[in-house]
Amino acid sequence: METVRKEILPGVWLTALENDKFKTGCLSISLLTQLDRETAAMNALIPYVLRRGSRNHTDMQALATELDGLYGSYIEPVVRKIGEIQCIGFLASFADDKYLPDGSGVFESIANLCGEILLAPCTKGGLLLPEYVDSEKDKLLDSIKSRLNDKRSWALQRLIEQMCCYEPFAVSRLGTEDTAENIYYQKLTKHYRSLIMTCPIEIFYCGSLGADAVAEKLSDAFSGMPRGEIDYDIGTDIRMNAVEESVREFTDELSVTQGKLVMGYRLGDCMEDPDIAALYVFNAVFGGCVTSKLFMNVREKLSLCYYASSLVDLHKGLMIVSSGVDFDKFGAAKDEICAQLEAIKRGEVTDDELLAAKKSVASDLRATLDSQYNLEGFYLANTIDGLDFDPEELAEAVECVELQAVVDIANSVVGDAVYYLRGNGEEDSDEA
Repeated sequence: METVRKEILPGVWLTALENDKFKTGCLSISLLTQLDRETAAMNALIPYVLRRGSRNHTDMQALATELDGLYGSYIEPVVRKIGEIQCIGFLASFADDKYLPDGSGVFESIANLCGEILLAPCTKGGLLLPEYVDSEKDKLLDSIKSRLNDKRSWALQRLIEQMCCYEPFAVSRLGTEDTAENIYYQKLTKHYRSLIMTCPIEIFYCGSLGADAVAEKLSDAFSGMPRGEIDYDIGTDIRMNAVEESVREFTDELSVTQGKLVMGYRLGDCMEDPDIAALYVFNAVFGGCVTSKLFMNVREKLSLCYYASSLVDLHKGLMIVSSGVDFDKFGAAKDEICAQLEAIKRGEVTDDELLAAKKSVASDLRATLDSQYNLEGFYLANTIDGLDFDPEELAEAVECVELQAVVDIANSVVGDAVYYLRGNGEEDSDEA
């Protein structure tokens, strides 16, 4: 699998993976912009409005007919948050030309259609259609409001909002309800044009075509893109220390029967020169896999939680522990989670625990090679973080991680905030 990276237009970069392992091709176009409370909802709305129709395919039915004619290809809107960068755009899947009987050039057609959707939307009087904007705005508002239905992810987002209240990272990838309410087609059109002019753009391709052929077709497809001064002043600020000396605590009450305990940590000084492989292994030892200390001890052995796991956000330098807990076990669960972290700080990790963690992480990384969409996410994140390795290289580095590296990271971690979701006495039988 050969990876080539090149700039094909001003501020438009292509990462091409020539790979004939898959019978489909994958193409993504991502506009990168700074995550901001005032613009996040508009950014999230734009790809959905653009996908409603283009100049030559004025509605979703016309686009669907065109895609069906391309061997059932699809192009879908994508909105992501990577650190404090919001990534909006499209992800396309299509039959790889190599495996078509007539070698019909599906990739070129998909590239042209993506360019048309992005650069030549269906407009009236030079403005995005109000009916498309209003319809997609309603759907966006529904998505924002529906987050409350999944109490586990909602509690996680609430912890982030509270812990990072002074940082852009507190903003959801979809933005906020109040800012979404105030989006109108004139305002959205102006913002869309600004993004097209100034955003760095990342394009990812995975398929059997060589990088030069891909670059040529994409350059043609996006040749009409108006570009001004590219805004490269985007990035993520990593806070090393907690906001206050003592850990902050926050509580919400809802109609739930199972409590949620979410604990937020800063990864600390280890983020000055992060050892990515060791950070992955540390998380797996602590709470990132089924052999972890949180799973084996807090959940299985002591039965303090219905679930307990940790995740690290390497882009922002955070670790978050998420757990489902009975209300009367909040204190015991919190204390035991802290105790498991302290055990790692003291080096109390068995050879079996370390080996199992490394195997789990390496296996997950190598599984990335079996999915074009996982590869797309992997390389986009790497690009944003300025990293240059493939999943296999990282897996091999993981297998070489020593215990001391894990212990050093544990001793760098600093507790910042704890969030409790408690019941309010009204049972909700549909809670997640």
